[in-house]
Amino acid sequence: MSTTPNPGHMLLGMQFGNGFGAQPHAWRAPGVSPDALTDVDAQVRHAQTAERGLFDFLFLPDFLHLQQDLDHEPPTITLEPLLTLAAVARATERIGLVTTASTSYNDAYTLARQFKTLDVMSRGRAGWNAVPSSGEATAANYGRPALGRTEKYERLHEMVQVMQGLWGSWEEDAFIGDQAAGCYADAAKVQPIGMQGRHVGSHGPLPIPPSAQGQPVIFQAGGGGNGLQVAGRYANGVIGAVFSIEDARAQRAALRQAAADAGRDPDEIKFFAGVMPALGDTVRDAVDRRLALGKDVLPQRVGYLGMMLGLSLGPEHLDRPLSPDQLAVTRPHPGDPRSERALAVARDGWTVREVLAHGVIDYHPTPVGPAEVTADHMQEWFEAGAADGFWVSIDVYENGIDEFVDQVVPELQRRGLYKTEYAGSTLRENLGVPHQYGLDPRLG
Repeated sequence: MSTTPNPGHMLLGMQFGNGFGAQPHAWRAPGVSPDALTDVDAQVRHAQTAERGLFDFLFLPDFLHLQQDLDHEPPTITLEPLLTLAAVARATERIGLVTTASTSYNDAYTLARQFKTLDVMSRGRAGWNAVPSSGEATAANYGRPALGRTEKYERLHEMVQVMQGLWGSWEEDAFIGDQAAGCYADAAKVQPIGMQGRHVGSHGPLPIPPSAQGQPVIFQAGGGGNGLQVAGRYANGVIGAVFSIEDARAQRAALRQAAADAGRDPDEIKFFAGVMPALGDTVRDAVDRRLALGKDVLPQRVGYLGMMLGLSLGPEHLDRPLSPDQLAVTRPHPGDPRSERALAVARDGWTVREVLAHGVIDYHPTPVGPAEVTADHMQEWFEAGAADGFWVSIDVYENGIDEFVDQVVPELQRRGLYKTEYAGSTLRENLGVPHQYGLDPRLG
């Protein structure tokens, strides 16, 4: 079976967070159990639905300290991601299992062992989002001082290299398994790596054979010059945060150039733009759904919306549209790429509350309305070369994943933009990225 998807087919990942969904008050939506935060069976069920929709991977972000106001909303992340994905691995067959794991506060040998175990357990579906951690609160949870920026990225490079060295320390043809002769493996092909950097090292070897895809796929979800360098050297998947086609095309081009500069084929790196669909039979239905989910959150965002539009807005403006006088003087903020869309929605006559319910200050673009609206957005970006695919943030998992799979996926397939079956059984096959085992020999 070919390891390269049809070039005309976009790739899809799904944000897989705290058991409720991407919207802050998803835990209060009808039909959602407040216990979903720790319900692994629910996590498995959601993963199976995403696999039914042929998603290429689940993506679990991770946060190493408590961020939420627990009086009103659950933590963004609670359960340990690798253990969560181990449970999901046993109940799925094709979907990739990608999670963040900090390079700042983990040991290389332990993390290499955990990820390769997941990769073997899942028969070649594991991926690692290799990013550093920031902030005093996270450092305090590990009883350490926070790392400076330079040290963080030095340590990240060493972590990736040592872990890949360990992943390759059991060579691909070391296993023999000759029971009659009593020969299990060629010990000469299971060797220490003896790698030691300034921050990270390991003697090795790691006594785990290769998985069906060899070793986990590296992802990156940082940004800036350091993140670009990391992605260019190591990553096959990059999780982006962009709000315009122009910005997305520029970021994808920069990533491809960084890969080329590192001696890699630019096609080895896949850029995923975020999208947060607001689905409904009509735009009005979709807005009403978001209004219900954000009733306690939207008033807090009025001041920020005003800043985006160059206006002084307060809670008293929530339930009326911008006046002609306000529209005459409003200007999109040049430093916020979401401002142009916020202004366009406001000019359509929606109230300030409804403008906010359009997701104009969410973390990713929010197409609002029937499935065709989300498909139009994805098609436009994909055909413009702004992304190789998308990572989709579902508002409420309990019903939103089914809605996306049953409505948006068939529409993308009808347009010839999305596959009708998985390309293979491993994450590498489904992403269309090359085999790698151990360190990349092209990198010095």
